[in-house]
Amino acid sequence: MISEIDKYTYRVTWSEEDSEFVGLCAEFSKLSWLATTPDMALKGIRAVVKDSIEDMTENGEDTPKPIATRKYSGKFMVRVPPEVHRHLATEAAESGVSLNRLASAKLAQ
Repeated sequence: MISEIDKYTYRVTWSEEDSEFVGLCAEFSKLSWLATTPDMALKGIRAVVKDSIEDMTENGEDTPKPIATRKYSGKFMVRVPPEVHRHLATEAAESGVSLNRLASAKLAQ
């Protein structure tokens, strides 16, 4: 059976500053767990997330919805300086594509 903590987005990376692996969870950006191996870092951050969810639930707080279960429209607005907008519009026109298609391609890189 899949538990709620299984649906969250975890990442393990090396911390040069700490000389250890650090476990992170995107939905709980302020939490982390340091360990000597990647497996221990993942196990540690999952335990911290589980404890945090239990604590939040006991206190009547809303827990973050896992990114994997959220619905996305595919639309978002980005504000850029006018010079950047002009440059991108020119590049799109010269490439024979819409500004939207150009921006989408650049974001996907």
